[in-house]
This record gives sequence, structure tokens and C-alpha cells, in this order.
Amino acid sequence: MDTLQLKELAQVAWRNSPRCIGRLFWHSLEVLDARSASSADEVFDACVHHLQYSTNGGRIRPAITVFAAEDQTAGGIRIWNPQLIRYAGYRCSDGTVLGDPLLAEFTARVIELGWQPPRQRTQFDVLPIVIKVPGQPLFMRDLPKDAVLEVPLCHPDFSWFRELCLKWHALPAVSDMALVSEKTRHTAVPFSGHYMGTEIGARNLGDEGRYNLLAMIATRMGLDLSSRTNLWKDRALIELNAAVLHSFNLAGVTIVDHHTASVQFMQHLEVETRKGKIVPGDWSWLVPPLSGSTCPVFHRYYDSTELEPAFVRLPPAWLD
Repeated sequence: MDTLQLKELAQVAWRNSPRCIGRLFWHSLEVLDARSASSADEVFDACVHHLQYSTNGGRIRPAITVFAAEDQTAGGIRIWNPQLIRYAGYRCSDGTVLGDPLLAEFTARVIELGWQPPRQRTQFDVLPIVIKVPGQPLFMRDLPKDAVLEVPLCHPDFSWFRELCLKWHALPAVSDMALVSEKTRHTAVPFSGHYMGTEIGARNLGDEGRYNLLAMIATRMGLDLSSRTNLWKDRALIELNAAVLHSFNLAGVTIVDHHTASVQFMQHLEVETRKGKIVPGDWSWLVPPLSGSTCPVFHRYYDSTELEPAFVRLPPAWLD
């Protein structure tokens, strides 16, 4: 398969992704062909290049790096990290987690393997990249600082928001999925686009199983947390998401709000349907986790047909 065919394969796989709301831009996906990378060092270098290329100083470019196809005997290259950039989660003696609880088990595993966290641990320590190439020792290395662009969070109206010292990384680069077609299976294909604001504000920072910041923000807003009927969670969630969008725009980093993303998806649906194409969709993923019924994607059902080529989530390699 030449690079042009590989690009078409990856682009169509994105078009076929039922959970992705950003598919209007599937044809803009750039493919970084790294199939010649044979050592873990080379895979790591290609991952760093991917981050630098796709981040593009904040002007995010959709990109996928494709490593060698899986060998049916030896297996395939695996990047252990669920995303190339993720923050550590440190379990404390009192049962709480400093950082991201979603990554607590992974963090404990890489520490067990020899990773040394910063002397002064914080809630936003970038995890190392862990790579397994068949027939080679496990590889682990920290990302260079110039590969990770982060956005400090502030609020357009609340001056105290800066005091929370919150931030998030600019690029979501998924690295735990395989690119699968009838003839090939690539088990290492980190791919990235830009964030939708609610991914950060409503899920990463808002979810109870993640950073769980709503009570803290509501308290700073002066809201009464003893009553559900005053909708303190909703009000805090709105302001957290407003801070994310404001901060990314202030930093010149590409991001999209959930209302715009929903309209763009409906445009994609219309274009593809007009061409006679099936548009697979998972309602539970397409509907944003904030103000869902105010978005056009809420008010309809979607085709559940599974198409190939496709991106398929792999079981965590670090649990083997």
C-alpha cells in the first residue's frame, strides 16, 4: 500500500467513526507515514514529531501517524498510553488522588517500571510514553517540553479563577486504537484533531471520576451546595466550560464549542446522505455532555451500521 492509499484508508476510517462529532473535516486528515520505524526509539521520535506537527503552535492540524501493520505471528507495535499526552494520577494514603483518577492505575504501573515523577508532584504532571515493539525490551521515556503545549485556564468574568492554577493540554492525541481494514491491522496509529470544549470542561475537569471540580468552583461562586434545586452543579459546569473556551481562544489554540460542533456534524450528515453514504452514529457520544437538547444532534437517531476501515479500541496493553 502506498502513502496515498494509506491516507485514503485513514481518512475513510475517520469518516466511519460513529462516536466522532467532528467528521465534517475527515478529508483534511494528514497522514504521517512511519511504517519504516522498527525500533522503540524510532517510534518514540515519530510520536514526538506527531505532537509537534499536529499542535502546530496552537493552530491544530488533524493528523495520524501510522506505524507498521501487525504481524500475525509476532503481534504489533503498542503504545501503552491511551493518549500521547495524559496527566498522572497519584493515589494518596487517605484514598484521594492527586491529578487524574482515570490514570491512577497506569501511573502506578509506570512508577513500578521505574518512572520517577517530579520531586514536587502536581495535579498536571505529564506521563511518560511507554512503547512495546515485538521482540524488543519495553521502552519508556518522558516527552520533551516542546512537544506538549498547555493552556492555563482563566475566566472572562471571575478574576479568582486564575488562583485555581488549572490548565489543560492543547492536543488530544488518541493512541489506544487500531486502524483496521479487510487486509491490514495497524495497532499503533496515534491520531489527533482539536478539542471540543466540553471534552475538557464537562468531562476531564467536571466528571466526578476525573478532576471533579464542580463543588470547588460552585463554592468560589458563592452558591449553596446544600440544595439540588438551585442547580449549583449546572451553573458551575457552565462557568467551567466558559473558562475553557475563553482560555483556549485567548491562547490562540484551536477549539470548538459544542453548539458549533453539532451544527458542523449536521452539515456532514447532510453532505454524506446526499451522496448516498451511510453515516454511522452513536447517539450517546454525539450528543454533547452539556445542554444536549439545545444542540441539533440530540433530536434524531443514527445508523448503527459498522463500517470498515475503522478505528477499533484495543484492550490496555499495560494490563497484560
